[in-house]
Parts: sequence; C-alpha cells; structure tokens
Amino acid sequence: MVNREAANAATSAAVALFAFAGGVLAFIPPWVDDTTASPLRAIFFGLVIAVSFVLHFVYLAIAARKLGRRAVGWVILALLTFPIASIVGLILFGAGQSERSQARAG
Repeated sequence: MVNREAANAATSAAVALFAFAGGVLAFIPPWVDDTTASPLRAIFFGLVIAVSFVLHFVYLAIAARKLGRRAVGWVILALLTFPIASIVGLILFGAGQSERSQARAG
C-alpha cells in the first residue's frame, strides 16, 4: 500500500530542494552580478536558501516518521551528506513508491 502522507512529504521535500537549488543558482557567476546589484534581490535569494534548506529537512523528517522510521537519524544523515544523499534518497523513494503502486495495480 502506498503511504500517501509519506509521498506528499517527500514531494514537498523535493520542491524545497529545488527551491534551494534555485536560490543557490542566483549566486553562481553567470547571475551573481545581477543578484548582488540589488540588495533586495540578494536578501530575497538568501532567504529562499535559508527557508528552503530548513523546510527540506522538516519534510524529510515528516516522511520518515510517516514511514515508521526515526526522524532524527534520517535528518542527521541527510545533513551530513547534503545534497547528494537528499537527491539519491528522493529518487529511490520515488522509485519504491512507483514499484509498489505498479505491483498493487498489476
């Protein structure tokens, strides 16, 4: 059975990770001059990075708890291996959810 609440939390974690990546991209050389030219734009992207970083781990903890796992351990592991483990984990979670739904349907 697909755990809808865990899937929703994992989707939210992925969206937060994409928002984090978008905020970081604003400070990479092709766009850094435009970003830092306006203090409001720099503050905005800095806030996007900070808020999305925290939200990613909050949603990760929610997904872990909905799956019956210890949230603290998963969040610490994700913090230590960020962002690679987050990306790989979300991909594996999505693959596992689609396999379960296919097995149930077929």
